Amino acid sequence: MTADRLALIVPDDWHLHLRDGAMLQAVVGATSAHFGRAAVMPNLSPPLTTLEDLLAYRQRILDAGATFTPLMLLYLTDGCTPATIEACAAHAHVLGVKLYPAHATTGSAHGVTDLGRLDEVFAAMAETGLPLLIHGEVTDPDVDVFDREAVFIDTVLGPLKDKFPTLRTVFEHITTRAAVEFVHSRPDDGTLAATITAHHLFHNRNAMFQGGICPHAFCLPVPKRERDREALCEAATSDDGRFFFGSDSAPHRRDKKESSCGCAGVFSAPTALATVAEVFAAHDALGRLEAFLSTRGADFYRQPHNQARLTLERVAEVAPATVAADGGEVVLFRGGTTLPWRVQRH
Repeated sequence: MTADRLALIVPDDWHLHLRDGAMLQAVVGATSAHFGRAAVMPNLSPPLTTLEDLLAYRQRILDAGATFTPLMLLYLTDGCTPATIEACAAHAHVLGVKLYPAHATTGSAHGVTDLGRLDEVFAAMAETGLPLLIHGEVTDPDVDVFDREAVFIDTVLGPLKDKFPTLRTVFEHITTRAAVEFVHSRPDDGTLAATITAHHLFHNRNAMFQGGICPHAFCLPVPKRERDREALCEAATSDDGRFFFGSDSAPHRRDKKESSCGCAGVFSAPTALATVAEVFAAHDALGRLEAFLSTRGADFYRQPHNQARLTLERVAEVAPATVAADGGEVVLFRGGTTLPWRVQRH
């Protein structure tokens, strides 16, 4: 291993959107090319609210040609029961439960409206060890969009962790210095972790307004200030095992992004690894890249490390601008630009 050629355990993607149907067929290969496992988000239409739903969707992913291992997530609703939690916890293909506050992001209309109704469900999760993965934003229209994560920490996540301290919780796609500080403030006891995306490591909120409105940089949670991006980079490149990679790669057709009410989501699966390597190189932290991409998440989720390996080479390549999908095309994160690292799967 040199500064220009890195051999890594094959990474895992602990936050991935694959959609369904034609879009699934178009994008599944990008994850297969780079990742050993993926935590697959359940916010389809309709959402995946039963074990049977999860297993059927998993089979569709495999039938679409996935060579990575799909690990499934139950979509949490107000009507979830402890019996459903116990059934999911007993199944090897189910990784955890996903909490979307209602109307927080794409496909969240059926999300939770009142956490107070779910105490028995959270107690069952704590008892079984089934993790809770959280989209951490409040949806109150009176709260500024750039403050929704910080308010969520104070009003929802902090109280939830106080009430259920043994509930294994992942604060997903964090975007703020406040989120990093919250993780640091809690015991390092295996009950709290956070994922960080490539696009939040690389972009601050200016990316959405460069040269006019840039819909392909719009995602939820939205990128924040530069000082927040710097805090994410510090956390990702540190030795703290509670921070690990989840792409939140989320494809939408170009016409659905470039519209009067454009969809939130960044399709980063083909370019995420090269981007993360670029960020780590800029922070003189390539020695910690494998931990962030390949081992910390597996350790948190009590999964074995992947046996296969891949190589990152410092070779400049221009990323494709788009991928044909679902009767149109999807614009890639950093598509059409030169990336300084090339990924080679062994």
